[in-house]
This record gives sequence, structure tokens and C-alpha cells, in this order.
Amino acid sequence: MKLKKLHDPEDGELRIVGLMSGSGTNLRKVLEHETALRINLGRSPYRIVAIFSDNYLSAATELGKDFNLPVIIRDIKSFYNAHNLPRQDMTLREEYDKQTVAALAPYGASCAIYAGYMSITTPVFINAFLGINVHPADLSVTINGKRRWTGGHAVRDAIIAGEKTICSSTHLVEPLVDGGRILMISAPLTVEIPSHLSLTNSRDLREIEQLNQDRLKKTGDWVIMPKTIEYIARGRYGADGNGKLYFDGEPVPDGLRV
Repeated sequence: MKLKKLHDPEDGELRIVGLMSGSGTNLRKVLEHETALRINLGRSPYRIVAIFSDNYLSAATELGKDFNLPVIIRDIKSFYNAHNLPRQDMTLREEYDKQTVAALAPYGASCAIYAGYMSITTPVFINAFLGINVHPADLSVTINGKRRWTGGHAVRDAIIAGEKTICSSTHLVEPLVDGGRILMISAPLTVEIPSHLSLTNSRDLREIEQLNQDRLKKTGDWVIMPKTIEYIARGRYGADGNGKLYFDGEPVPDGLRV
């Protein structure tokens, strides 16, 4: 069976643009991993070529300075305000994405990593790049045929439901939010609920959610996002004619577990 690699190393380094909206900690870890590969092995199979942010208040400029990278910021809130339309207007979002794709074209990137990028992208952007996202949940868990832990409060929802462990997943960015094919799932992390906090108190619940999400970044996001990028860049992920994913030639319908 013929598989098509998500990236063929014979085409050279995987050129990537990093997308961010806030602190950019996930992107920083991918950049640190790239630097470590160059120091330890003499080369990296991927290269972050630019940073893009949709938020003027993000840490994109600082991150660009730290790694000597060009930074493009197009504040999406200002973009919508200028058109006097609500941010939920996805027709205008398509125009925003079209302009963003044009702004990134000079950097020759074929891949975009969503490192805490909080704007929903339209097919205009999705089709322009191989998109990779990290999500704070085990996306292989389903209920009634649908992924159970999606959305912006996946950690909270899993804890409320009584889950004893949580994971992070990397996945391809496809039209359904958090619905793309799974690439990798992190080792499970035991949920911690401090004895002085209660799940029935809304303020405590927010604190419990943040505590566990911060812990999961360290053992989940920051581990599997750099690994996923490296493995794709090395040509280890492929897809068959039906779009099913493989790792080193073996099917991984629910992602690679690490």
C-alpha cells in the first residue's frame, strides 16, 4: 500500500510558521527543541521561519526577539472593530485569513503550528498549510460517536465528569474544531484536586481547572508538540488514499501513544 508522507524530508526542511495569541509557551518549546536538535545533531529537520499573532498584547514580539525571528501581528479585535462587525462573523474571518495567508507567503512555509492560537480559522487558511494543533484532552475518547473532550474547557469538563487522569493530544487542523485526525497522545496525568477546594464552588473549580491545565502543559503539550513536529519533519507520519494516518508504516487510528 502506497502511503503519502505528511512531509517528505527529501523536499528539505519542513518550514513552519508558528501561530499564537497569548504567552506562546507551546511555541517556545518547539523552538527550544529545534535549537537543541541543531546543537546536538548539527541540524534540525524543521525550521520555524516566522511567528504570527492575532493579538497585539501577546508575547509574540518577545519570542521573536529571543529567537531572532520575524514577527507578524494582525490584531483580530482591531480588524473586526474597523469593520464594525462582531468577531463571530465568519464571513469577515475568511477575509482576515486571506490577508494573513498573503502576509505569510514570503516566508515559504508549508506548515502552521497552532500554539495557543485562539482564533477559529476558515478553509482559506486551513487549505494553505499543513496545520498542527495541541489540545488539552484525550481526543480519542468518544461518546455517541463524537469526541467527548473538545472546546475551550476540556480539562474542566473531564474533571467534572470524574476522570482520574487527563492527557494532551496533537492533531491535524481540519474544518471541524478539535475534530482533526489525531497524531499523538501524551502519557496520562493524574488529576489533582487540593483538599481545600470544591468542585461545586465555581471559583474553586476555575482554580482546579487552571492548576491541572498548567500541570498538563508540562507533561503533555510541551512533550508531544515538539515530538510531533520532529516526527512529521522526519517523514515518519504518512496517510493512505483514504486519509488514514500511519506512523512508521503502521496504522495509528487513535494517534501515537507516548
